[in-house]
Amino acid sequence: MTDEPLTLFALNNLVRGALAQGFPTACWVVGELSEVRETTAGHCYIELVERDSVTNEPVAKARGTVWARIYSLLKPYFLEQTGVPFAMGLKVLLKVTVVFHELYGYSLDVCDIEPSYTIGEAARQRKAILERLLREGVMELNKELSFPLLPQRVAVISSSYAAGYGDFCDQLIKNPYGFVFYPALFPAPMQGSKVEQGIIAALDRIAQNVDSWDVVVIIRGGGATSDLSCFDTYDLANNCAQFPLPIITGIGHKRDETLLDAVAHTSVKTPTAAAELLIRAVAAQAATLEDASRAIATAVNNAIDVQKLRINTLLQRLPVFTALYLQQQQHKLSLFEQSAATASPARVLAMGYSITRVGGKAVRSLADVPPGTQVETTVAGGSFTSIVDENK
Repeated sequence: MTDEPLTLFALNNLVRGALAQGFPTACWVVGELSEVRETTAGHCYIELVERDSVTNEPVAKARGTVWARIYSLLKPYFLEQTGVPFAMGLKVLLKVTVVFHELYGYSLDVCDIEPSYTIGEAARQRKAILERLLREGVMELNKELSFPLLPQRVAVISSSYAAGYGDFCDQLIKNPYGFVFYPALFPAPMQGSKVEQGIIAALDRIAQNVDSWDVVVIIRGGGATSDLSCFDTYDLANNCAQFPLPIITGIGHKRDETLLDAVAHTSVKTPTAAAELLIRAVAAQAATLEDASRAIATAVNNAIDVQKLRINTLLQRLPVFTALYLQQQQHKLSLFEQSAATASPARVLAMGYSITRVGGKAVRSLADVPPGTQVETTVAGGSFTSIVDENK
């Protein structure tokens, strides 16, 4: 060999010098935080990754360090500016110096961060998810569900330890109307990386007995604004948008609207406001029923008054109607008497007619009186008997 081989240290030393010469000053780099690990000494070790825009597979990685003196300033500054913590999953724009150590290899030392990039990236991602939901036709599905007239059976998704859950239940129980509600808790984490998975799992449990519930209420109550990013995922928004029951959100924030709020049937600011919404809904139906009851009572009373007036009027007219009716009947009776008198047998006999009977029955034909038959003949003033001698 003509050239002397390099030791590994010597090679790494040359690489270090080349990198120092190639990157004499700090530069800005974009990447996704795939790992964020704080140490007890106050340092923060990170891993940056770049993913393929189509496959989402990593195409580049680099380790980095935010030393304690920088991290103590960068962490609160980033949270204040963006509203989200410096954490895994974020896309960030970092100012770094490229370093190479003969023993530890290549890494990046972070010296600054640009929060506006992360804000813009988060907004871009959120906008992209909203556009996807709209494109898939699911954005308004939950909003289009009919809100129940009496939303008393309430499936609540919240943390069992959340103060907001207690406030929600207290508000329902102590409502001024004395309405009865039936809330049931389906526990799920309300902050951290498990929010999406936890809420979707709770929705699945509710869906197994969907006819047992009128509405779903997702409440958090309090908490830092920085925790809201966990409610801005596609899968969570998609599941809520297509859920078969109206979803009410009250996750305790006053300024920002999450994707979960955007797809829910109704979004309110706090758990207490969610309870008040349900109470108002039931109160509105109670008022409607009371109005209907009063209207029915009024209609019945009016009908009774009309019938009373009609009866009183008839009673007042009854003597006149009775006299007229009796006069009409008397006239009819007179006509009947005249007809009866005209058809009287005595009158007929007085006119010269007679009645012949055989065995008490009137003779109607010669066949009834063969020769030798004894007959009784009635004439005006009496009767006589005779024997039939001959039929002609």
